[in-house]
Amino acid sequence: MHDMTNVSADSPTTFPPDDEKTAKLTEQLLSNSLKRQLSAVTELASGGESGVTALVDFLRNTSEPSATTGKVYQILSSSDSVMTQTFLAERFPDGVVTPASDQQIDYQPLQTLLIAQKFEEADRLTLQKLCELAGPAAVQRKWVYFTEVDSFPVTDLRTIDQLWRVYSEDRFGFSRQRELWLGLNQDWNRLWEKLAWKSDNIWTRYPGEFIWDLSAPIGHLPLSNQLRGVRMMEFLLCHPAWNS
Repeated sequence: MHDMTNVSADSPTTFPPDDEKTAKLTEQLLSNSLKRQLSAVTELASGGESGVTALVDFLRNTSEPSATTGKVYQILSSSDSVMTQTFLAERFPDGVVTPASDQQIDYQPLQTLLIAQKFEEADRLTLQKLCELAGPAAVQRKWVYFTEVDSFPVTDLRTIDQLWRVYSEDRFGFSRQRELWLGLNQDWNRLWEKLAWKSDNIWTRYPGEFIWDLSAPIGHLPLSNQLRGVRMMEFLLCHPAWNS
């Protein structure tokens, strides 16, 4: 998933000519920095009608999902504007991601939860979807054997990961956890601490001690069966889905 959102060059964003702040923020949306893009989204959202119009135009000219388009969609979906709701219903009726699956699994409920930032419910549903990928036996036992992970389709794992990254400002997702793990030289104990899954050698208690919002450390979610030990996590982070 790319931080930079592709926007059609021949479809310029329109804004009131006298609104210099909106113009500057709209330019900031096209920067190469995700942090600056997200900052611009937040400021435009609080900038009245011209700001909302700029966000609608940005989404209209978007060619692929990203953390920025996800944030814009989340903000616009709660707008009272009839024009905005009509646009979303016509262009993005279910969200900015079109969930793909090689096993005909429906990931739209996960997208809906993540749009609403209901991360605890989304985490439980993610485990359910992993069980569906593993097969009927895993669905019945409600958790996944590490030996079942290799059979997960690349397409499906990437879909789940993309949904988490797009609607979490690029903070959560399996591939984010993998980046941290590789950056720590694959040291599991350091990773658990980094993810806030463990502190002073004590495992974080589920669910009350986990952080179910964007204030959580990068990679904190999804939990992906972490109570089952390192093998399942290792197979997940070594899956071919993350090979470029």
